[in-house]
Amino acid sequence: MSDYIEYIEPEFDERVVEIARVAKVVRGGRRFSFRVTVVAGDNKGSVGIGVGKANAVPDAMRKAAERARKNMHKISLFGTTIPHEVVGKISCAKVLLKPASRGTGVIAGGGVRAVLESAGISDILTKSLGSSNLLNVVFATMNALEQLKSPQEEAARRGKSPKDVTPFWERKKNG
Repeated sequence: MSDYIEYIEPEFDERVVEIARVAKVVRGGRRFSFRVTVVAGDNKGSVGIGVGKANAVPDAMRKAAERARKNMHKISLFGTTIPHEVVGKISCAKVLLKPASRGTGVIAGGGVRAVLESAGISDILTKSLGSSNLLNVVFATMNALEQLKSPQEEAARRGKSPKDVTPFWERKKNG
């Protein structure tokens, strides 16, 4: 028997959302580097976003992935969807997230889809409003997910039973 237990890092679903070439203007002209945005999640309700910059793309990807894993947040899920409608806002980018019944799928565009699928959400409706800046849209999605409250938590806050604050299609099934 061995005297130590080998630590195995849990596997994360890492997705590269954007690779952008950015420039810094210096006295001799422009100095180019790369900015990479990565979303990491465990498909069970934890998701994080990381941004890395370097002179080469692989280095920037490695930095972004490390930051995404360090920046993981736990979010409230309701089965395969979210418990309630929410709007996330960063700068001028707004993202509307609506819960959807089982079998709907992820109705979302590029950056928003990556964040939601990495978090483990498989049924949701979304709309991106305002700015189309991919970095801000991804951060607005994360902002929206952080605002989510579990039905039990919201029911306690309002002084109602948890079944009164669950999505309407669940109330039809149970009622």
